[in-house]
Amino acid sequence: MSSKSPLSTEVKEALVRRILAGEGVRGLAREAGVLRKSLYEWVAAYRAEGVAGLNRKRGPKPGGRASGGPAAAACGPPDARPPDPQPRDELAQAQARIAELERLVGRLHADNDFFREALRSWDEKRRVSGAPICSPSSKR
Repeated sequence: MSSKSPLSTEVKEALVRRILAGEGVRGLAREAGVLRKSLYEWVAAYRAEGVAGLNRKRGPKPGGRASGGPAAAACGPPDARPPDPQPRDELAQAQARIAELERLVGRLHADNDFFREALRSWDEKRRVSGAPICSPSSKR
């Protein structure tokens, strides 16, 4: 994919949903013609801000140093309180739990991709080296 024609928010959302549904990032990145890093960034943005997170412009991300992250909050007016870290209603709690579970699924999916590739590499090296292939053990 050329950097001259960025993907629409709808296309990014469709790609993110496919990842969250369990599709492999490597193959999806190849199919879409984008970097895997971009897909991971879109998933993170989608989890943090929903579809609006996919439509951000380049530059400092919300909550970063430029926008006055935690350090700036400590230097703010004394009557300014940091936002409550706990969601206040059931919907917000459910959304937070869903986001947490989606992050977990994403990490597990990334781990699965890593180990699948490691196993393929190991199998290929074993075949090339001519090492004997052991039969699987049987249950007793």
